Amino acid sequence: MRRIRPPIAALLLLAIFFSCYFTTTQAKETVYIKGLGLDGVNRELDVSRYPALYTGDFDDCLGGKSLFNVTKFDAAYYADNLTVLFHLDGTTNIHKEDLILHISVEAYGENRFNMTYDPCKANIHSMCPLNNSVPITAFAAIPLAPHDVSGIPSIALGIPDLEGLARLQIFANSTQTQIGCFQAVMTNGNTFSQPEAVSSFLGVMVFIAVLASFATTIYGLSIPHMRVHYAHSFSVLVIFETFQSIFFSGALSVNWPSVLPAWWSNFAWTAGMFADDQIVRSVSSFTGNSLNISQVGGAGSVQINNGGGLSQQIYGRSIFDGSPLHRDGDSSLNSFTRRAAYNASDPYDYTWAGHPRTPGMPMPGTWPGFGGTLSVVNVPPAEAFTICIIWLLVVLAAVAFFVVTAKLILDALVKLKWLKSDGFDYFRSHVWGYTASALFRTLFIAFFTVMTLAMYQFSLRSTAGPTAVAVIIFLIFFVGVGGIATYACYFRLRHGKYETGPDSLRFERGNVFGKIPFIATTRQSNIGEEESSQTPYLFGTIPFIKVKYVDDDPDRDTVHMDEGFVKRFGWLSARYRRSRWWFFAVYLGYQFIRACFIGGAARSPLAQVYGLFIFELIALFIIIKLNPFESNRNTAVAIWMLSISKIVTTGISIAFLPAFAINRIVATVLGIIIVVVQGFVAVAVLVLIILGVFSSWMSLSRNREHFPQTLDQMRINFFEHARACADDFPPRTRQSKKKEKEKARTEPQEAMFEVREVRRAPKIEDESVDKFPDLEPPHISVTGAGASSSSGGRRSRANSASSRLSVSSLPRTTRVHRASWSSKDIPLWDSEMNRGDQQRVGHSRSSSLRLSGFVVDAPGTITPVRRPMTPQQEIVEEPSTQQLDPSSTENTEVSPISESGTAETSNKELDASTPEAETELTEQKDKPKVEEARANEAA
Repeated sequence: MRRIRPPIAALLLLAIFFSCYFTTTQAKETVYIKGLGLDGVNRELDVSRYPALYTGDFDDCLGGKSLFNVTKFDAAYYADNLTVLFHLDGTTNIHKEDLILHISVEAYGENRFNMTYDPCKANIHSMCPLNNSVPITAFAAIPLAPHDVSGIPSIALGIPDLEGLARLQIFANSTQTQIGCFQAVMTNGNTFSQPEAVSSFLGVMVFIAVLASFATTIYGLSIPHMRVHYAHSFSVLVIFETFQSIFFSGALSVNWPSVLPAWWSNFAWTAGMFADDQIVRSVSSFTGNSLNISQVGGAGSVQINNGGGLSQQIYGRSIFDGSPLHRDGDSSLNSFTRRAAYNASDPYDYTWAGHPRTPGMPMPGTWPGFGGTLSVVNVPPAEAFTICIIWLLVVLAAVAFFVVTAKLILDALVKLKWLKSDGFDYFRSHVWGYTASALFRTLFIAFFTVMTLAMYQFSLRSTAGPTAVAVIIFLIFFVGVGGIATYACYFRLRHGKYETGPDSLRFERGNVFGKIPFIATTRQSNIGEEESSQTPYLFGTIPFIKVKYVDDDPDRDTVHMDEGFVKRFGWLSARYRRSRWWFFAVYLGYQFIRACFIGGAARSPLAQVYGLFIFELIALFIIIKLNPFESNRNTAVAIWMLSISKIVTTGISIAFLPAFAINRIVATVLGIIIVVVQGFVAVAVLVLIILGVFSSWMSLSRNREHFPQTLDQMRINFFEHARACADDFPPRTRQSKKKEKEKARTEPQEAMFEVREVRRAPKIEDESVDKFPDLEPPHISVTGAGASSSSGGRRSRANSASSRLSVSSLPRTTRVHRASWSSKDIPLWDSEMNRGDQQRVGHSRSSSLRLSGFVVDAPGTITPVRRPMTPQQEIVEEPSTQQLDPSSTENTEVSPISESGTAETSNKELDASTPEAETELTEQKDKPKVEEARANEAA
């Protein structure tokens, strides 16, 4: 084989490159046309540009009775050259008929553009005349005059989610009746619906929150500590409830503005409402909607006579009974193919066109009720429940896989000795219990979604298959989850009884947020005698009943300290306060009633909207009064932000009822207000997810001494706050708070002064030898681990308070003091003044230091220093008595100080059991006094 020379090979490669380049350039060739816009400027325009307004999905606006089968219906308005594009592909079984076309555009409920068009004048041969042997391929670009588009406002070209539609009506000249009608949604390309970006970001943030919450669940040495830190992580239930409530706001049976379904589509995945065409096709075969969604129309199924209307305006006279449309004996349709795929090599092809609307969805350009909300995510209402159940099963499998995988990863890290902490040992040994709790918690989170969609499936009255599945799933959730919640309450309360008694509700003047006047209600039994005698701003009282639970065992552990209950039902009660642990039962009842209004009352818009609004108001006051959550973050979102958002959304939705028939522009403004309110709540949830990750990080470091110094105080405050919330003491009454404020104002304010630390810088004279070694403070002998380092030797010169000043001129009896001194010299002076009592109190001082938990500050001093309280230390209490560690600080003993300044053991100095020892001890006590007397005589 002959080898190709390098220059020839290079030329061949260069030729291949240029041929590919020119081929690609030819495929992407751009075609320009001249265009004159409204501003009078003539421009060169790319034919493949996006139009100012264009159509999306389309459907048969005669309810499937049009005499055509249409696979493509595209219309567009180009504002830069005042052109309307019209494209229609389809088939018919009409043998021969002359047609008239009418094109109209509506925006915000008003007609903005109208045009009557004769296909014969535009050389559309497939429709002039109409013939069943020729497929319809109508394409036309119609130039317009400025006055033709004067009804289209300029704001419509840029506002997000334009509420508009384009309609094509086809009339037969022989009968002057409407034989076809096709409607498509009109848009300008700007929309709030960004599921690829927004939903993906929300999914990542939710997954991070799940990891943070799961980490606080599995880390710890004792169950009560684990529960406390889990309760103060950001609740995944609250996150999903927030996003699901935003999405299910669109389930109310009102006529929504287009901005709201587009906004809600970003949260549809939290309710399992996302599917592609393949999933919809497979599910539709089960639901009985196995229809071909590649076309729309009836193709001559019935004869149509609209009895006047627009046809009278087109033809200028009344409809007369003409002969029926002539048809062939064979009414079968010509075969047709699906819409052709986009051809990138054709510069005149476009990608903005829509597709035939899936059967069962509302008409394009309208968004009525839950069907309009589901249409944005391409989920038919009849398939919504089935698709939700499919994704729920997938999530349950993923949760079980996630928990087991986490256990295997931790086992591998421990085996490789990369994980030194033993805080995950309990999780690793109880992984199946954790898996069951995680699955139950997932079902608890999905309770509202499943119940709502099941009751919505009942209201559709569809085929027997999906309805039967909905009944089974409804009973499983209602009996299963509800039964578990009931049994959890019984398990805790079975060893006790309820007592009832008379009580009363007091209506007094109160404040909301501390400033807004409001009527407050208080039970008489919760008010002290002193406060009940003083009734400020009392409006009245009504009789009430007091129900009190009395436990048979008064010394029984509280619900959060009961490890058996936490193991079984912690996934239900762990996040709630000690006195509100049963709130999960109230929550299930609340969500079930909401599901009845939203899903079950879909066919009664007035009862649905008004009933839900009143119910949300009542629930808000009840939940605020109960204040169930132990964490402030969960309280802020679940009680305040989310509840207020639900009330505002439902209240504004009343204006969208058909009975009010408000202007669509006003409806859009109200819709934007709802978007702003719900957007604020969504952003707050995302911010709190980040804060929850930070608090979970601090919780995971509770058994760690080393922590960033700048954040250590914040960590201690967080732990102290968590412990205080776990105790759940009853709040102070308003009267007690008032008395504390008055007492603080009347009592004199004392000056607050505190010295936290004193440091002495070394001096030049510290480097020289001390001329007064007898002034060194005595040393303290510490038994234990640090005894060897502090029992012998003098202190370093840097810490001494020596001075080199001369004292030769002082009298002999004058006490010698240093010119510079520190607080550490005070014990020296005390020991000199009370030297005789030193040995008597040595043993008691040693015991007091040992019991009080003080430690020696530095060698040579007995200044006690308190260690800061460390609530982050997680201690597992053992039932047996623990042996004291002799090396610990708590077992430190301080020995008495001998006369010579050296430290000796306390046993030697205090052992006075023999007469000789007593005599020696007495002589040691009297020796300072004898020496002082001799010095006075010499003076």
